[in-house]
This record gives sequence, C-alpha cells and structure tokens, in this order.
Amino acid sequence: MNRGVKISILGAGRVGSAVAHTIAVQGLASQIVLVDIAKDKAKGEALDIRQGASVMDMPVDVIDGDYADTADSDIVIFTLGAARKPGQTRLDLARGNVSIIESVIPQVVKYAPDAKYVVVSNPVDIITYTILKISGLPENQVIGTGCLLDTARLRNEVSMYAKVSPKNVHLNVYGEHGATAMIPWSNGTIYSEKFDSYFSSRGLEIPSHEILLDHVHGAGGQVIKLKGATFYAVSVVTAYVCNVIIHDAKAVLPLSTMLHGEFGFENVCLSLPCVLGAKGIESVNTPNMSEEEIAEFVKSGESLKEITAGLNI
Repeated sequence: MNRGVKISILGAGRVGSAVAHTIAVQGLASQIVLVDIAKDKAKGEALDIRQGASVMDMPVDVIDGDYADTADSDIVIFTLGAARKPGQTRLDLARGNVSIIESVIPQVVKYAPDAKYVVVSNPVDIITYTILKISGLPENQVIGTGCLLDTARLRNEVSMYAKVSPKNVHLNVYGEHGATAMIPWSNGTIYSEKFDSYFSSRGLEIPSHEILLDHVHGAGGQVIKLKGATFYAVSVVTAYVCNVIIHDAKAVLPLSTMLHGEFGFENVCLSLPCVLGAKGIESVNTPNMSEEEIAEFVKSGESLKEITAGLNI
C-alpha cells in the first residue's frame, strides 16, 4: 500500500459505494472521501465501510464530505449521474448527466487541480469529453474507464470457451463504451496463439465473433435485467485503474481519451490502447487492425461524434 494516498469519489450511489468498498478492501488508499448531494447516504456508506477497517489488511479512513474535502486528492473518481431508463435515448441520458458534470467540475478542480480524474459516469466517453472541455485540466489527467469494462467482460466470456484463465486471453474492445464498441479479432490472442487458431488447433469449435460481440454489447443490460444495476465488475475495474496510477505500472489499457488524428479522429473521446501510469495517460497507441476492423472503429467514432455534436459542449 502507498500510505498517504487520498482518493475522493463523487457519487455515493451503488457504483460509487462499491468503488469505495473495493478500494478500501484492496488497501489502495489511506483516506477515501465520499461526496454526494444525498448527504445521509454518503455518511451511511462511509460509516459502513469504515466499521470494517479494523480487520482489513490496511485500515483506511473513510469519510463523507463536501467538495472542499477533496482538496489534495491524488485521484478523484466520477460516478455521478443517472442511470439510463427504459426507452431513454443515449442523447437524453447524455444531456442530463452532462448538465450534472458541468455544475460539479469547477467546484472540484479548484480544490484538487493536480489529481488524476477517473471517469466512470455514463455515457463515459461523453462525460470524459465534457470534463476535458470545461475543466482546463491537461488531457493526461482525465482518464475515462471506457472499454476496459467491456474488455474484462469479453475476456471472461472467452475464457469459458477456451477453458483458460481470463488473464491468458489477450483480446480488447475499442471505440465507444456502448452499442457500437468493436473487437479487433485479427490481433487477439490466447496465450501466444491467434484467437481463431487457438481453437482450431485443438479441434475446438471457434466461438462466433458475432455472438461474442453481442455479449459485450448486452452484458451490462443482462445484469441490469436480472438484479437492477451493475456495480461489482465496474468497481473492480475502477480500482484496477487506480492501482495502476498509484504504482506507476505503465499498463496498456483500452481507456477513453481525446484523440488527435488516430484513425482520422479529432475532438472526440474514444477507447484505444493507452499507456497509464502515475502521470495519467502517457500515450495513445494506434493498434494494427484490418481494413474491416478500422471501418468498424470509424463507425463507432462517428456515432459518438454525432451525439457529442448534439450537446453543444
């Protein structure tokens, strides 16, 4: 554990509180601050987590507070915003959540200008874009979790077909964290073998690319249908991003960030492989993809740009 690490979490709903709990249990911070307009909810969540601190490997001080209490945070995590309702368009969701973020950003940045900002709120690519546009923060400091969750879901699903650990599945999801996310199958591997050849060389049926992509697009919706919300997987993914930043791990992850010419895109946030470390996003890599895969990525980006343009940020 890095003693002295302070992490503030904006939003103490199901996602924010799950993130706080995961960070506390993993011993990633010495102090966690929960900020929410519902002050009793934030106070209750902080108290519930703190009461278990004495039997954690690394005790942590978990408090509720206001924006001023985020001062000197090393990491600020955004989980604010409403969940998408049945029949609600992505544009409608974006408008509502962008409005929330616009009111919050100035209040936080003045207290924690040097923090790394980890964006979980949906639509995550648009919220990441909004924060970058209105905060004045350097681009490296704002990290959208983007398609990292999609990638985790994909690797878990593939591992069940391949009968290996998800850690041995090297396959990513890029583009929008949403309905147009794409998978570059041509550069995916299991161990060191190409994705399709891994199965064919063992006499196994190659999993349908289409079915696996549908799984990625619908995984969150399936959980929501069964239990009403998703928060465990995203909390683990968010804690992992914090861990990489804290330990300057230089991990290459599919994160959402502002693009500058990659595949012809400017002024839009999308997920591509990013080197993440103590300074935040240190570089963006352009992966090798087939012409068909590039076309899918471009389609995803254009879809997102259309929504962003409708917001007039």
